[in-house]
Amino acid sequence: MKRKVVVLIGAGSIGQAIVRRIGAGKHIVLADKRLEAAQTAAKTLEDAGFETSAVAADLASRESILSLIEHAQKFGDIMNLVNAAGVSPSQASVETILKVDLYGTSVLLEAFGKVIADGGSGIVISSQSGHRLHTLTEAENTALATAPTEELLKLPFITAITDTLKAYQYSKRCNVLRVMGEAQKWARRGATVNSISPGIIITPLANDELKGPRGDGYRKMLSLCPCGRAGTPDEVGDLAEFLMSSRGRWITGADFLIDGGTTASYFYGDLQYLKATH
Repeated sequence: MKRKVVVLIGAGSIGQAIVRRIGAGKHIVLADKRLEAAQTAAKTLEDAGFETSAVAADLASRESILSLIEHAQKFGDIMNLVNAAGVSPSQASVETILKVDLYGTSVLLEAFGKVIADGGSGIVISSQSGHRLHTLTEAENTALATAPTEELLKLPFITAITDTLKAYQYSKRCNVLRVMGEAQKWARRGATVNSISPGIIITPLANDELKGPRGDGYRKMLSLCPCGRAGTPDEVGDLAEFLMSSRGRWITGADFLIDGGTTASYFYGDLQYLKATH
């Protein structure tokens, strides 16, 4: 029997928290670059009563994304896409970050936007880091939002990036802009697509950063966070569930920054500094 299908790429804790909320009665495809990670997540969900399948998928590869779509369509109409895959500044090179987080996410939005079912929805997990990037020019914003996917990595201001943090920030800014750029195309199929930009959510990726070369910066962010703590995958899942439900049908092409107020505190701190020194 054909079922409605949820596709999750990036089988970590944030992605699992989201599909637990939207996947009941549907077939959940769990995709990860490491097949064993997808299989482990699939087993956990199956033990909780969900119907799943696991597949290896590389977000940096257009061919792999198209194969993922082909696999998912065997089970029914693709109703939901959750992109929770990515690599962080302490995990990969500039080239890999741009290929996975910037280019791969853009291809994913484009490819799934051609097959998403009427009434469907998509969520891209971006990052507060994209909100920390300096203001881009109108031309740069337009290019990140609308340039053909195969030209993104050739943009002059992208090829000039030499720092992994900058690569990550540009990638996450691109995620948000790409969601805006794709929203009209998804709407023509009766579907919505939004992004969520979490702050520090305790996951294996966040723990890598806390223990990595930028750990002091991460700990400073937590100390300045008005909420006084890091977030949890379930808190991201709660927001995603709303956006992908019938109650969120008027919301598309939008980004939601959820970081416990950390970014707001940084801006406030910068303002106080400027007042004191100018």
